[in-house]
Amino acid sequence: MIADPLVLTVILLVVMFAFLLSSIWIGVSLILTGMFGMLVFKHNLPPAISIIDKIGDLLASSLYDSLNSWSLAALPMFILMGELLYKSSISTRLFNGLIPWLSSVPGKLLHINVAACSLFAAVSGSSAATTATVGKITLEELKRRGYSKSLAIGSLAGSGTLGFLIPPSLIMIIYGVLSNVSIGKLFIAGIFPGLLLAGAYGLYIIMVASIKKDVVPKREDSVSWSAKLASLKDLAPIFALITLVLGSIYGGFATPTEAAALGVLGSILLGFYFKSIDYEVLKNALLNSVKTTVMISFIIAGAGFLSQVVGFLGIARALSEYIASLGLSPYVLIFVIGVMYIILGMILDGISIVVMTLPIVLPIVTMAGFEPLWFGIFLVFMVELSQITPPVGFSLFVIQSISGEKIDYILKATFPFFVIMILIVVVVTAFPEIVFYLPQRMM
Repeated sequence: MIADPLVLTVILLVVMFAFLLSSIWIGVSLILTGMFGMLVFKHNLPPAISIIDKIGDLLASSLYDSLNSWSLAALPMFILMGELLYKSSISTRLFNGLIPWLSSVPGKLLHINVAACSLFAAVSGSSAATTATVGKITLEELKRRGYSKSLAIGSLAGSGTLGFLIPPSLIMIIYGVLSNVSIGKLFIAGIFPGLLLAGAYGLYIIMVASIKKDVVPKREDSVSWSAKLASLKDLAPIFALITLVLGSIYGGFATPTEAAALGVLGSILLGFYFKSIDYEVLKNALLNSVKTTVMISFIIAGAGFLSQVVGFLGIARALSEYIASLGLSPYVLIFVIGVMYIILGMILDGISIVVMTLPIVLPIVTMAGFEPLWFGIFLVFMVELSQITPPVGFSLFVIQSISGEKIDYILKATFPFFVIMILIVVVVTAFPEIVFYLPQRMM
């Protein structure tokens, strides 16, 4: 008997979450869910793959097809680049170089997290690496200078998520591979939304600093122009690396994968220039990059298999037709999907959210009239929200390990920046030209 695709969807979701809650690896959980669907609902499968012994063939081909992508080669390169910058002293020099320029802005050094995270995100691609690297330097220094601890933690949590939005971005690479959207276009499309979000954070800090005078120290030594110009020796190499990576992509001189390799080379050269890289640093960066890449690749492979099963069982088509039959307006639909992602962010990490939901959600939003390029940026925002959503907000755990504060204090400090991010999502949804402006003119 052929099962109703909507009922089948609910059953598969329950099975998948049961596997995840049992502490089985995410990649294995996705594969087991797909196998469960094929075995239990074999009557829903097309005749060509309805025989049980076809599961092994489908699994093997699906795993190979999911990872046999030149675009995915950028993933380990950008991870390695972030690790090299994290392990060396380059991030410390970035902090020291920004201090003279921010001392005269309302809110002063409270802007350091926003500025440092924005710059580090432009060469890292990882939210966790951005949060950990910047936080280890800024939180203790801001506390020592007498700045508001709550605002320092909140701005770090919000700004740390920029590692996913400001290109290069690991989430954008994964989304591009799974949705067949140009990764270069995704990178370009993320620039204005990323700058808009960073600007909103900065504006909020200025407003709070203007209203609450105690969030900044009463006296802070003024910085001369000579000191500002001298700090450029620390900032210039970082800007050069950003220009090398992003400029080569936007200028059409390199693919994202080739630009990632250039970024790794540039990070190594910067490490030698600053005399902050040695055999141990290089070895640890390589080992951590391999571990992270294998973990992400396994999740992508499992999601690829589940995506094929979902397609064969007719789930995506049935859900799309069901949503269409409800007569929801496009904006109500995207609101419902946004709420769903926020809920998922409470129990899953960002990469898992993307790879598990995309096979079902993407056909629905495209049928509603949304462009896959725009939805990619929307999805990145949702992943950013998941980073600071309890109880599985990964950035929250990173900040807790750095600051030693209780999780409820961190949540309270982070909440205003969570709200700001939602407001920017609303703006980007209402004005999609923010996403399309640069891609339409540069590619």
